[in-house]
Amino acid sequence: MSNFDSKKRKRGESRVFRFKKFGDNGYPVEFDGAFRHNVEALLEFGQMHRNLCNGMPCWSFQLEVRRHPPFHVFLFVIEEPVEASMDHQCKHCRYVGWGHHMVCIKKYHFILPSKNMAAAYLNFQGNEGEDAGMSSNLMQLQGHAMHGVFHSNGFGHLLCVNGVETGSDLTGHQIMDFWDRLCSRLQARKVSLYDISRKKGMELRLLHVVAYSQSWFGHWGYKFGRGSFGVTQPMYQKAIEAIQGMPLCLLLNHLGHLNPDIPLIFTRYQTLSDHFLATLGDLFHFLLDLKSRLPKENCNFGSYNPGILVETNCRWSAKRVEMATRVIVESLKRAESRWVSRQEVRDVARSYIGDTGLLDFVLKSLGNHIVGKYLVRRSLNPVTKVLEYCLEDISNVFPEQDLVLGNSKTKTRYRISVAQLMKDVRILYKLILHDQKPATSSGIFSGISVASRIILDTKYFVKECCRDQVCSTKPGLDLEGKLKLYCTVILRDGENPNGGRSNSAMQPYECVTIKNNATFDELKLEVQRNFRELYWGLRSFVIESIVNVNATGTDLVCGFVEVGRRIVFEGSNSERGIVYGQIYENGMVNCVVECACGADEDDGERMVSCDICEVWQHTQCARIPNNEEIPHIFLCNRCEQEIVHLSSLP
Repeated sequence: MSNFDSKKRKRGESRVFRFKKFGDNGYPVEFDGAFRHNVEALLEFGQMHRNLCNGMPCWSFQLEVRRHPPFHVFLFVIEEPVEASMDHQCKHCRYVGWGHHMVCIKKYHFILPSKNMAAAYLNFQGNEGEDAGMSSNLMQLQGHAMHGVFHSNGFGHLLCVNGVETGSDLTGHQIMDFWDRLCSRLQARKVSLYDISRKKGMELRLLHVVAYSQSWFGHWGYKFGRGSFGVTQPMYQKAIEAIQGMPLCLLLNHLGHLNPDIPLIFTRYQTLSDHFLATLGDLFHFLLDLKSRLPKENCNFGSYNPGILVETNCRWSAKRVEMATRVIVESLKRAESRWVSRQEVRDVARSYIGDTGLLDFVLKSLGNHIVGKYLVRRSLNPVTKVLEYCLEDISNVFPEQDLVLGNSKTKTRYRISVAQLMKDVRILYKLILHDQKPATSSGIFSGISVASRIILDTKYFVKECCRDQVCSTKPGLDLEGKLKLYCTVILRDGENPNGGRSNSAMQPYECVTIKNNATFDELKLEVQRNFRELYWGLRSFVIESIVNVNATGTDLVCGFVEVGRRIVFEGSNSERGIVYGQIYENGMVNCVVECACGADEDDGERMVSCDICEVWQHTQCARIPNNEEIPHIFLCNRCEQEIVHLSSLP
C-alpha cells in the first residue's frame, strides 16, 4: 500500500516530497499498470492549476532536495491534448525513427523549471486568484533545468538538461538520476534524446566516447539510436574502436614538433598514472577519471616514490639500490635524450657496479619512473624488438614540485588543479580530435578525422526503459484473478497511409486486462476501448476480426490463449473523412530523400529539395555551407547533368 494512501489530500493542500525518493515505487503511489495509468495515478497527488499553460491541465509537485539549509524545487506535469498542439505530428519521433507510430491523443510534459520560473511560482502561489499572471505556456519557455515529454503510449523524449554550469542549483547527475527514476517507475517504453551538449567549446559526445566508449548519457543506459548523414551503428562502433586505439607513441612523434605542449602533457599524466597509457582512449579515460576525483580547489593530489620501492625481503639494501639507480641515470644523461638499448646502459653501468644481478633488478624496475627531476622512459623498439631507455627532464612539467633523488623512504608530492587539467584536455581535444589540419591529417591520422566526424554525426540516443516482456505488467493472471494479455491492431487493407497493404502489426503492443472468464467478444471490446483512448487516429476504430487466433466470439479466452501470447486484431475506422497520412508521426509520407551520404529518411539535419525532381538531400552533402541560406532555385547533380546533356543534343 502507498505511504500516502491513508492521507486524504484536502483541496488546495500542497505536499512536500523528497526529491531523492520521488518516483520510487510506493512514493507517492504504487506503479503497477501501463504507462498512462501510472501517470494518472501519480497526478492524483499533484496540485492542480487552471491557467498555467493556456488552459491545459497542469499539476505541480514541491520536492525537497535538502532540508538544511532548505532547498526545494518544483516539478510541473502538463497534459497536452493533441487538439491543443500546434503540430499534431512529433518531429522527435520522426527524426529518431519512430515515424511509423500513430499520433497519441495525449502528451505529458515533465518540467523542472529554471530558478527564475520557480521564484515566479513562489510569488503567485500565495496570490488570491490562483496562477494570476502565469498564463504563459510553460512548455515553450527556454532554460528549464529539465524538460521531458512522453506520449501516452510510453515513448518519450528528453528535450533538455541544464545543470550547475547553466545556473541550476541541481547538478546534471542529480537531474538525470531523477529523470531515469521517473522513466523506470512509470513504465516508459523507450526514451530518446538529442545530444548536442558542449562544455568549454568541446563536444561532450565526442569527448566521453573517446574516454568511455559511450556518451555522457550512456551512464544512464542511452545507446546509439540513429545517426545523421547515413551513419549506421556498425560505422559508429568501428569509429569508436579506431579513435580509442590510436597509439600515443605515434601521436607524440607526429604532433610533438607541431605543438610543444603535447609531449609535456603526455609526460605529465603518464607520471600520475599507475599504469602505462598506451592509447588515446587510455589517456582521455585517465584525464576524465582524474577530474572526477579532484576537488574544485587546488589541492595536493597523490604521492608516489620517485625512485624504486625496495621490499623488506629484497636481497639488496635501499642504499645499494639507490647507488645503482644514480649510476644508471648518470649514464643515460650522457646519451643526451637519445634512446639507448638496455645492453648499452648495462655495459656502461658495469664499470661502476659489479653486481650484474643488482643492475638487472634496477633496470627492470626503473621503467617509466621519476628519479630526481628526470623521467626514465622505457620502450620496446618496434623494429629491433630490443628494450630501450631514454631520460627526459621534467622539471618544467611540474614547476611547483620539490624533486629530489629519492630512496625507498622519500615521497614526492605534486600539485594539480581542475583548471590545469581542463586546460590540458582542451589542448588535446582541439589539436587531436577537432582541428585536424591537412598537415596533420595525412596517413594514419586521417582516420582520427573520419572517426571524429562519424561520432559527431551521431546525436540521437535511445534508452529502452521497459520491454513488454519484462514490464511489471507481465501477461498472465494477477492477484485478483484477472488475465493480462498483450494486444495490438492493424488497419484493414487499403487504409495504410504509406501505401501498399497493412500486413504488419502496429507497434507497440498494449497490455490489456480482462476477467479470467471473459470471452473473445469481451476481449475485442476491451482492446477496442484501449486503442480508441490511446491513439488520435483510432477514435472510431472498430475491431472486425482476430488475425492470429482461430476462435469464435463466445469462446473463453483462457481456453484458447496461453500465458504470454500476443494477439493481433484487424479492423477499420467507422468515421469517414480521416486523413490517414496525418494519423502517423511521420505525417504525409510524400517526400523522397536520396542523399549522397546514404540517408533515405529525414534525420533532422538541414535539407534542400531539387526544383525539378523534388528529391531531398542534405545541404551539407550538396556543399551548401550552414551559414549560407538555401538558394531559391536548386538543382541536384543528376538533373543538372541531364539538362547539360539535353542542351548538347542537335
